[in-house]
Amino acid sequence: QVQLVESGGGLVQAGGSLRLSCVASGDTICVDAMAWYRQGPGKERALIASISGEHRYYAESVKGRFAISRDNAANTLYLQMNNLKPEDTAVYYCNGVPVDRDCSRGEYWGQGTQVTVSS
Repeated sequence: QVQLVESGGGLVQAGGSLRLSCVASGDTICVDAMAWYRQGPGKERALIASISGEHRYYAESVKGRFAISRDNAANTLYLQMNNLKPEDTAVYYCNGVPVDRDCSRGEYWGQGTQVTVSS
């Protein structure tokens, strides 16, 4: 079992910054790649950033403004969000991919943290 707990969300003005954290606990050795997803009002959940080893992926909508990082010693995933825009308003979810099916047949998800950007 792996538990993911996000924190760091809140209300910020456009142009501001926030740093999200996601702490993994439990069988953390089972977690391979990790990612951040978000789900805006009336929208589907979408991948915005992922990290696997030294490889990072960013959705076009956040490229150049957001940075994903991971502290393996602290079992923590981060998302630094700069120059926030109202369209970044969403619930942000931490995601972990299991190393293999012996760990889990499904991906790991946090409960989400709300980010609201005012104009």
